[in-house]
Amino acid sequence: MKKPLQIEPNSQTPKYQQITDEIIERIQQGVLKRGDQLPTINEITSSLGVARMTVIRAYEELRERGIVAPQHGKGYYIISTDVQAKMHVFVLFDAMNSYKEALFLSLREALGEKVSIDLYFHYHELNVFENVIVNNLGNYHFYIIMPHFNEDVSEIVKQIPKDKLLILDIDVEQLDDTYPTLYQDFEQNFYQGLTDALPQIQKYKSLTLFLSKNQFQYTPKGILKGFLKFCEANHIKNEVVDSLVFESLAEENAYILFLENDLVRFVNYANRKGLKLGKDIGLLSYDDTPIKEILAEDGITTISNDFVEMGKLAGRMVHNKQKGKVRSESRLIVRGSL
Repeated sequence: MKKPLQIEPNSQTPKYQQITDEIIERIQQGVLKRGDQLPTINEITSSLGVARMTVIRAYEELRERGIVAPQHGKGYYIISTDVQAKMHVFVLFDAMNSYKEALFLSLREALGEKVSIDLYFHYHELNVFENVIVNNLGNYHFYIIMPHFNEDVSEIVKQIPKDKLLILDIDVEQLDDTYPTLYQDFEQNFYQGLTDALPQIQKYKSLTLFLSKNQFQYTPKGILKGFLKFCEANHIKNEVVDSLVFESLAEENAYILFLENDLVRFVNYANRKGLKLGKDIGLLSYDDTPIKEILAEDGITTISNDFVEMGKLAGRMVHNKQKGKVRSESRLIVRGSL
């Protein structure tokens, strides 16, 4: 390479990224060809006045993209001039259900055909969450994780380079505002959704929140906080239970359920007892799915995020390497069950 690499010290673009971008640009211009040797780490460190780790990070980025490879004792060589090679993305969800399927399909479409995705699940097991991440560090260009835990996972998440990370669906509060995050404010969203549904809820004597302990259902602590805040503000008689006993369901009361299987059982029970949803007994759910549109006579009322839109926005954040925390709003969808 005859012309030395150059960077702009005052640029907002990280120095390692500037080095990566310039090497890619020279490949595109035909200045660098397959088989060419790149300057050594020490040479770039000396000529640019940057830290050794900055150069190593740039070369690692190029290695992960399949553009360069090290030869022991000789340095790095260009092994491919296909700078448009596929980006490999690591996606870690808690579990798969209807709304996460909609989110994933939208995300995959937004990322595009030049991105390959490997999807993993942790099923709310903290050790699985950590092991899957640690065992895959350095294997992907980008990491999208859904840390659905009601405990601090910040030290685990910090192992992923911030510029290769998107935290999805929930905010890890212990991480600062520079961490790329697309999240739901569960407490505020749930509180606002219930507030919007207040005219319907006031038809009933009490409101019961069923918090399932099912492995496939994660209930953020913000849901409970938003529920209790709403009931206190509006003097709503309420109860929180973790076991759904159908024999205890009472006429003129309203219930909040999450799992689709529980919703189906609830509707069947109401039908057997001759209770009309939205009149004799109320039913509300969280996270809208196609089955909730058609379940029961007039569908199930939900408080829900738009997961298709969330997937699109997540894809844009990945491509733009957007920093900071972005809140995703929810809305009330009124149907016949409430």
